[in-house]
Amino acid sequence: MKKALLLTAFLSASMMASAQEKLYADEFPLGDVTLLDGPLKKARDLNIQTLLKYDNDRLLAPYLKEAGLTPKGTSYRNWDGLDGHVGGHYLTAMAINAATGNEECQRRMEYWISELQRCADANAKNHPEWGKGYVGGVPGSDRVWGNFKKGDFGAYYGAWVPFYNIHKMYAGLRDAWLYCGNEQAKQLFLGFCDWAIDLTSGLTDAQMERALDTEHGGMNEVLADAYAITGEKKYLDVARRFSHRRLLHPLMARRDCLDNMHANTQVPKVIGFERIAELAGDEAYHTAGAFRRGHRRSRVV
Repeated sequence: MKKALLLTAFLSASMMASAQEKLYADEFPLGDVTLLDGPLKKARDLNIQTLLKYDNDRLLAPYLKEAGLTPKGTSYRNWDGLDGHVGGHYLTAMAINAATGNEECQRRMEYWISELQRCADANAKNHPEWGKGYVGGVPGSDRVWGNFKKGDFGAYYGAWVPFYNIHKMYAGLRDAWLYCGNEQAKQLFLGFCDWAIDLTSGLTDAQMERALDTEHGGMNEVLADAYAITGEKKYLDVARRFSHRRLLHPLMARRDCLDNMHANTQVPKVIGFERIAELAGDEAYHTAGAFRRGHRRSRVV
C-alpha cells in the first residue's frame, strides 16, 4: 500500500513538473521554424514592420488609467467602450515574433510585462475590494467589477463585453510565457486567474449563467490552461464555472442549438469545453466537442 502511495505521489509530482514546462504535449519552439524567401516571409516581415509603428505607451494607456496610474501616452481611438482589448492581442504578437528572434519585439514584450506588473501592483493597492491580480483595461473597471463581485450586474451589462475584453490580456500573458518562457508573464497570468476565482466566488451558478449570456471570449479555455500550467484544481473548477450551460447542455444532449447564433461568440466556448475535456477527461465536455465537430454545417451567423 505504501509503495502504491509513493508511486502515486511520484507520478503526480512528475506530471506537475511537466505541466510547469509545457502547455501542450505536442508543442515545439517557434524558433525551430525558419521562413525562407517567399510570400510567407514577406508577409511576416511586413506584419512586424506594421506592429512596430504602434506606440507602446499609447497602447498601454488604458491599463494604467484603470489602475489609477498616470498614462504615459494618449489612448488610440478605439471602438467605444472596448478600450484595452487590443493590448492583449499586441502582447501575443510581440511574444510570437520575439520567439522567432526579433530583438525589438522581445524588448517591447518585456516592457509591456514590466508596465503590466506596475498595473497589477497598483490595482491591488487602489482597488483592494476587487483588484488583486487584475491587469485589464476595461473602461470604468472599478464600477464594472466592484459591483459585479457583489452580484450587481448593472454596470457589467452596460459595458461592452468586459470578459471578452480581458480575455485578450489573459491570452497575451499566457503567450508571453508559452512562446518565450517569460516567468513574470506566467505569474501575472496566474494572478489574473486567481482574480477571476475571487471575483466570482460569491456568485451562484444561476448568477454565473446570467453573466455568461454576455460574450466572454475563451475565458474557460485560459482558466483550463492555468490548470495545465500548475496542476491546481481550483483553476479547472473555475474554468467549468465559465462554461456556458446554455450552449454546453444542448450539445451534451446532442441537440443542435446553433441556428442564428453568433459564431465568434460560440466557437471560443466550445474550444474551452474541449480543453477542459482534454485535461480532465470529462465525458460531458468530450460529448459537446464531438457534437460540434460532427455538425460543422450547422448555420452560425
